Amino acid sequence: MQCADVLLVEGRSRVSRVITTVTKSAWTHAALCIGSLNSLQDDALIEKIKPYYQGDPNEPLIIESMMGLGVIVAPLSRYQQFHIRICRPIGLPKNDAKQVVSYAIQRLGQLYDNRHIFDLARFLLPWSLFPRRWRSSLFAYHAGVSTKLTCSLLVAEAFMSIHFPILPLVRSHTIKGFEFIRRNPKLFTPKDFDYSPYFQIIKYPVVEFSDDIPYTTVSWSDDDLVSNDQNEIFIPKKIINPDEKDGTNE
Repeated sequence: MQCADVLLVEGRSRVSRVITTVTKSAWTHAALCIGSLNSLQDDALIEKIKPYYQGDPNEPLIIESMMGLGVIVAPLSRYQQFHIRICRPIGLPKNDAKQVVSYAIQRLGQLYDNRHIFDLARFLLPWSLFPRRWRSSLFAYHAGVSTKLTCSLLVAEAFMSIHFPILPLVRSHTIKGFEFIRRNPKLFTPKDFDYSPYFQIIKYPVVEFSDDIPYTTVSWSDDDLVSNDQNEIFIPKKIINPDEKDGTNE
């Protein structure tokens, strides 16, 4: 994990299922990797974090905005049992990465925007009876620091603070050839960091295969279990051919 990596999480809660329905993506949560306290090398940022985290100074940490908690700092290990994906900003210099991390740390303690998910649903879902001008007005964006943050808005604003592109609008320009236009950060969802061409996808398997550790070393369940998802694991029923009941096959 590197400083300013974006962590995407496939959540398991009822709220996560709502987000999946709205965004059409399994990724329901986004967090920003900030490294450990000892790796920050910035006394002001460390002091900002201390009221929110008193654990191992060598533990890799993330900044995230959580419903009911607001913007918090947490150990990366809290998601070790989850399906995750790492999105790494391409070509981001170390100094710029520190600025992204610093922006997120300064937001610690801010409230979560509980209404955002409902407004996002009203904006994204194809409800023909809902006038477009009403949908757009839900996300009127004013330049400056947001007072309430969702997980994606926190991460998006951190990168926008240094003008790093996520999914900008690109349009032609008579002099410059083309120009980027910033996307309204309130419209970002976790999947946008996955789709962005400016982030590299880093996959972390539970077990890494190699010549010394081939796939045949995997310990599969002895019960022939099959899963539809984390909460639905079962043993398939065996269908017996009627002609084979007596052990014969005419």
